[in-house]
Amino acid sequence: MPEYAGFGPRLLAFAIDWLIFFVVSVPLSVLFFELSPVLPLLGGAAAVVFWRRPGPTPGKLAVGVRIVDARTGGTPPTGRLVLRLLCYVLSAAPLYLGFLWIAVDRRRQGWHDKIAGTLVIQDD
Repeated sequence: MPEYAGFGPRLLAFAIDWLIFFVVSVPLSVLFFELSPVLPLLGGAAAVVFWRRPGPTPGKLAVGVRIVDARTGGTPPTGRLVLRLLCYVLSAAPLYLGFLWIAVDRRRQGWHDKIAGTLVIQDD
């Protein structure tokens, strides 16, 4: 049975990823103001590429966690990873309750994980 990643490590991984995104996107926004509206889309696309290809984002890699398919334990299909990313909105909308749910859920799934059929586990 995999060891599920808890709220703390997942929050730290998210913070690291956002710090990296901020450090990259702010200079790009200043240099190329026209890119400002598309940078969040590029950031989301980069997250899905990381989840799909190498596995974890830099933040998840630093914390030692990765996303897996809840049924098979393997790499989730790209479509479900995109769905997971889109469902961040649902997890955040009602006062971030979908993210806070990670702290009380038996399998440490946020709402976006439940909808997409994913788990975040400790990576050896």
